[in-house]
Amino acid sequence: ESNFLSDLLFSWILPFAIVIGIWMFFINRVQKNANSGILGIGSSKKLVNSEKPNVKFSDVAGVEEAKDEVKEIVDFLKNPERYISLGAKIPKGVLLVGPPGTGKTLLAKAVAGEADVPFFSVSGSSFIEMFVGVGASRVRDLFDNAKKEAPAIVFIDEIDAIGKSRNAGGIGGGNDEREQTLNQLLAEMDGFSSDASPVIVLAATNRPEILDAALLRPGRFDRQVLVDRPDFDGRMAILKVHMRDVKFARNIDVEEIARLTVGFAGADLANIINEAALLAGREAKTEVEQKDLLEAIERVAIGLEKKSRRVNPIEKKIVAYHESGHALIAELTKGAMPVTKVTIVPRGLGIAGYTLNSPKENRFLRQRHELLAEVDVLLAGRASEEVFLREITD
Repeated sequence: ESNFLSDLLFSWILPFAIVIGIWMFFINRVQKNANSGILGIGSSKKLVNSEKPNVKFSDVAGVEEAKDEVKEIVDFLKNPERYISLGAKIPKGVLLVGPPGTGKTLLAKAVAGEADVPFFSVSGSSFIEMFVGVGASRVRDLFDNAKKEAPAIVFIDEIDAIGKSRNAGGIGGGNDEREQTLNQLLAEMDGFSSDASPVIVLAATNRPEILDAALLRPGRFDRQVLVDRPDFDGRMAILKVHMRDVKFARNIDVEEIARLTVGFAGADLANIINEAALLAGREAKTEVEQKDLLEAIERVAIGLEKKSRRVNPIEKKIVAYHESGHALIAELTKGAMPVTKVTIVPRGLGIAGYTLNSPKENRFLRQRHELLAEVDVLLAGRASEEVFLREITD
């Protein structure tokens, strides 16, 4: 009798109770998330960040050509009738292309802020889930919400996460989910009408070459706007924007900072200003000084100074000769970039010392003798070790 009850419990009652428990759990989840899609993961209610940005074009610096291109979008949103009466079709999508940190998201917010329309912001990667169909459902919800508040702007950051070319192939549910999500996005954009309450899609990517051709055809993302790294004047403008709310000394040389930050994106420049303010705060200063900015540049570009690292005298001598070789040849070679700083103080990961070279002006082309000069400078550290120490390091 004891064995019979045990078999009955483990063979029939316990499995049945487990099935009932799982069923009750799913019913409870569905009831709690009745308005949130499949088990609460299909809707875009939590996915979408809707706002009316307080960002204006005056807050965006260093990308003047890009601003000029998107100013037309503001006019489309403010005065659509002017274009519709002429028979013009309002663009449905604008693709912002450029390296990371150049201000693509800020520019999109500025368009919404200038036009005073709702801004629906979402990351492309947040559409993709393990369940097929969830991404497409989120796209539908996103555009349904935008249409209710039209005129509006939908901004999709990192659109390459869902818009990758379908010719790339691949197998598995993840690929099917991405393709369904992309198809739904294309269908939503095709469903827009050029009426008095438009919804315009802005998207950002730093990899336009991998996007599906269907996304880039006319009628979808009609325009591509390059948001590139700023030149000297652009860096000056960006630095001044970020310096507005920071207390600086009167003798700050902004031009020097702009010259030393060739190749820096807007986000890097903002980080430099913030790092300089933090450095000044640690030393209990009442204002940020030039040396704080110079230290901040090195922190952002190379890494933290390793004051605690003990370098033995032999290694210190090797590093000194090595960096002196770089600096000397840079100064003596025609076409080489001028030396800004030479140090044997270690910074960052594995850097025992460094020679910092910065061009005097913006350059877009490099001549043969300049390239050869750069090679000379790069090899000069090794040559210096070989000449003066009779041995080279790895």
